[in-house]
Amino acid sequence: MLSVHQRWTCVGAGAATLALLTAGLPSSAVAADAPDLSRFYHQRITWGACAGDGMPADLQCGKVTVPLDYAHPQNATLDIALARYRATGASRGSVLLNFGGPGGAGVPELAVDDGKDFMDLTNGYDVVTFDPRGVGRSSPVSCGEGAGQTSGAAGPAADGSDPQAVLKELRKVATACAAHSGPVLAHMGTVNAARDLDVMRQALGDKKLNYLGFSYGTRLGAVYAAQFPKKTGRMVLDGVDTLTESMAEQGLVGAEGQQTALDDFLTWCTEDVSCPFGDDPREAREQVVRLVASLDRDPVPTGLGPMFTGQDLAGAVGQALYSRRMWPTLEQALASLVQDGDTQGLMQLSGGGASLPSPRAAAAPHAGLVDPADIPVDNLPAAFMAINCADDPDRPSAERAAKDVASLRAAYDQASPVFGRYRLTQVLLCHGRPKGTDYIRDDVRNVRTPKMLLVGTRGDPATPYRWTEETAARLGSSAVVLDNRGEGHTGYTSSKCVHQKVDDFLLYGSLPDNGSSCGPESGRDNP
Repeated sequence: MLSVHQRWTCVGAGAATLALLTAGLPSSAVAADAPDLSRFYHQRITWGACAGDGMPADLQCGKVTVPLDYAHPQNATLDIALARYRATGASRGSVLLNFGGPGGAGVPELAVDDGKDFMDLTNGYDVVTFDPRGVGRSSPVSCGEGAGQTSGAAGPAADGSDPQAVLKELRKVATACAAHSGPVLAHMGTVNAARDLDVMRQALGDKKLNYLGFSYGTRLGAVYAAQFPKKTGRMVLDGVDTLTESMAEQGLVGAEGQQTALDDFLTWCTEDVSCPFGDDPREAREQVVRLVASLDRDPVPTGLGPMFTGQDLAGAVGQALYSRRMWPTLEQALASLVQDGDTQGLMQLSGGGASLPSPRAAAAPHAGLVDPADIPVDNLPAAFMAINCADDPDRPSAERAAKDVASLRAAYDQASPVFGRYRLTQVLLCHGRPKGTDYIRDDVRNVRTPKMLLVGTRGDPATPYRWTEETAARLGSSAVVLDNRGEGHTGYTSSKCVHQKVDDFLLYGSLPDNGSSCGPESGRDNP
C-alpha cells in the first residue's frame, strides 16, 4: 500500500481514552473536567472555487478547523482541506471518501478525470473528500530535501553491513522530519484523523458518517467505527488493510505483492511494441533489476533538487502498479526514463508536491491551509512514514534493531529484488521516533455498528485478500465481505460488478450476501 512535531511526544493514555469517549457528545453530556470540543462541533463550511491549476469548475472547496491536540483543544488548531461535488439527485447528505496512502491527498485525487469514477454517487450524496492532517494542503509534513525521500536512509539500510550506521542514519532522518514538519507531526496518526472525520461529519450536517475508504482508508474507517459506533452510517472498506500485523510483516507482504504485480505488468508490457524492455518478459524483469541498481549507484538529476535514485524508481513504479489503468502511463514514463533520461513522468507517479522542503517556523496558534504550490515534494513519503509510525506500537531497542537489519534485508531481498530494499527502508524509518499507539491493534474489534461492506480483491498487490478476511473477523458481525476475484489494488474503480454493489449499498442500503463474489474483468487494461 504506497507517510508530528515540536518534539516526539505521545498523548497520555488516560487523556486519549477520555477524549475518545467524549468526542461528538453535546457539551452538556461531557464531564466538567473533559476537554470542551463544542466550538469545533458547531462550525459550518463555506464552499467556494478550488485553488490550483486545472481544478474542475464544478468541484467546490472548503475547510474545517480541528484541534491540533484533542487533549488540549483550547490551544493550537489547524485547518483540514475539503472538496466536494454537489448531489445531482435528492440528497441524503454526504459520503466522505479517503483514497488511501497513508499520506495521500484527497482533494487532487477527486479532481482526476472530473471525478467521473464517483459521479454515480452524486445521485444521492454530496461526494466529499479531504486532505488529512499533515497531508496536502492540511499542514503538510516534510523531512527536508533528500531526507524524506525513500533513498534518504536506503544506502545503509539496504546494505546491512554496518547496523550502527543504519541506526545513526535513521535517527538523522527522524530529526530532519521533526525540524521540517512543525507541531502537527506529534499529533499525526489514524486515531486523530478519525476524530477529525467526526468533526467533518458534524460540519457537513450529517447525523451519521457515510464513508468509502480505499486501502489505508479502510484502516481509518475501521478506527472511526470503533471510536464512534453510534455515528457510523453506511460504510464501505475497499482494499482492506490489516489491523494487527507489524510494520515488518506488512512490508514483507507489500514487497511480495508488488513483485507479483510488476511481473504481471512486464508480461503485459512486452506484448506491446512500445515496451522499453523488449519482448521477453524474463529479460524485462532482469533489466528492471539492473536499472534500479544502476540508478542507486549513479542517480540522475530531476530539476527539483534531489537526485532520482533506484529507490525513487521503485517507489514510483510501486505506486503505478496499484491500478492496471495506470499501466499505459507507467509504460510511457519508463520509456521516457530509459530512452531519454527523463524522470518527470515517474516523479508525477510518485504523487509528491511541488515545492522544495524548508524548515518550519515555530508553532502558531492556528495553522491555515497552505497553497497547492507550497506542498513539499516529499509530503507523500513523509506523511506515509509519520502515520504508519504513529499507528505502530513496536519499537525494538537499538540493540535488537541492529541485530534484525541483516536478517530483514535477506528476507526482503528474497521477497522482491526490485522492491525489497525500498520496503525495508520504510519499515526501519520508525526507528528514532516515539512509540506509536496500541489502540488500533488492541481495541479496534467487535464494533457495534450497522452492517458495513468490506471488499477484498484476490489479486491485490498491496492488501492481500486474507487481510479482508482477518479484518472482517476482528470487526465482528457488522462486517459483510464481497470477494472480488479480479486483479489490482481495490475493486471499485476496476470492476463494474464491485462498483455496482458498492453504489447499491451506499445509495439504497442494499447489501450483497456475506461471501458473495464478483468475477474478473477482461480486456487489455484488465488482462
